[in-house]
Amino acid sequence: MADSALMDMASVPEGIEWQAEHAEKGGAPGTARVIRATLKLLDGDTAIGRRMANWQGLVVKDAMPLRIAGALHNLVLTGEDQRLENVYAGRMTDQTAVDALVCELVETYDARLLPWLDGPPQTNEAGRSASLMAGLLWLAQHLPPKFEMIELGSSAGINTMMERYRFDLGGVCVGPETSPMQIKPEWRGAPPPATEPEICAIRGCDVAPVDLTDRESALRLKSYVWPEAYFRMDRIDAAVALATEKTPNVVKADAAEFVSEALAMPQEVGVTRVLFHSIVWQYVPVEQQQTVEAEMGESAAATTPDKPLAWLMLETNRETFKHELTVRYWDGSDGCGEPKLLAYAHPHGAWVEWIAAQDISNLTAC
Repeated sequence: MADSALMDMASVPEGIEWQAEHAEKGGAPGTARVIRATLKLLDGDTAIGRRMANWQGLVVKDAMPLRIAGALHNLVLTGEDQRLENVYAGRMTDQTAVDALVCELVETYDARLLPWLDGPPQTNEAGRSASLMAGLLWLAQHLPPKFEMIELGSSAGINTMMERYRFDLGGVCVGPETSPMQIKPEWRGAPPPATEPEICAIRGCDVAPVDLTDRESALRLKSYVWPEAYFRMDRIDAAVALATEKTPNVVKADAAEFVSEALAMPQEVGVTRVLFHSIVWQYVPVEQQQTVEAEMGESAAATTPDKPLAWLMLETNRETFKHELTVRYWDGSDGCGEPKLLAYAHPHGAWVEWIAAQDISNLTAC
C-alpha cells in the first residue's frame, strides 16, 4: 500500500488489521492478536467500541489501534488484570479466545480505558539514540566536536540523557563504561568514525512531557511498548534509574516555539548547535514544521565555522517506510546544508545499517 493511502486510511477495520499485521512483522504476535481482537469491539455496546467505530480522524496516522493496545497492556503492568499475560507470552494463541478476552476486559474496564483514546502513544526508545550518537560521531569529523543538543518531541527525555549511555557501535565505543544503559545494536556495514564527540548541553521539549521519576507515568510509557520486546522494557528501567539521579531537561512546549527560543539564544564559540528528533516529525503539525524549517534556514544563514548548526533526524521515509538517519549542517561555507543519508535503522534500535553518508541532495529537510 502506498504511503499516502496508508496515512489517509479512514476505514477503521482496515486500519486495525494493518496495525495487527505490522505488529506481527515486528516480532510481536501476541500484541498482534490483541490488536486484531479489537475488531470485535466495533459492533459492541462499550463506549470504547463506539468511539473506535466512529473514529473522527485517520486510523493509522492517529495510531488509534496502538492507543487501545497500550491501554490494555497497562492493565497487566499495573497488576489490575493480568490475564493478557497469557497472550503476550504465547500461551494463548487461539484468536477466538483472545477476541473473547479482550471484549470482556473492555466491558469490565470501559470507563478506565476510554481516556487512552484521547491522545497518540508516547514512545520514547533509548535504542534510537544509537543512530543519533553515530550521527554525532560523523558530524565530529566536519564540525567542532563539542555539541549543544536540542530535541523535538522528547516525551520523557530518554534521548536527552544519551551522554550518560554506553554505546558499542560496530566496535566503536563511546560513553561511560559503567552506565546502566548499555546500547549495542546489531551493526551492519562499516563502523562509524571513531571520533570523540562531547555533549556539553542537551535539552528537549514535548507538548505533554512524561516524568520518568513518577511510577504511574513510567508505567504509562511502558504500556506503549510491545511486551514481547522485553529488552525495551529493561531500557526504560535503566532510564528511570538515570532520571532519578538527574532529571532530564525537558520543557512543555510545541516544536515551533521551542526551536524559535532555542535558536535565539547566544551560541558559544566552538560549539556546534544540533537540532535532533526521532520518529516524531510526522506528528508535528504542518504549520509548526514550516516554522521550524524557516527558523533553521534563518539560523543557517548566520553560521560561521566556529558557530555551526546541524540538523540530525531519524525519521520514517514516507515512500519506503524505512527509518533513515539523515543529517544537514551549516558552517558558513559554500555548498553546505545538503542532506546526507548516514544510515538505515530498526525503529526500536535493534540494528543500524551504516551506509557512509551518501549524498541525497534531492531530499527535503525531513
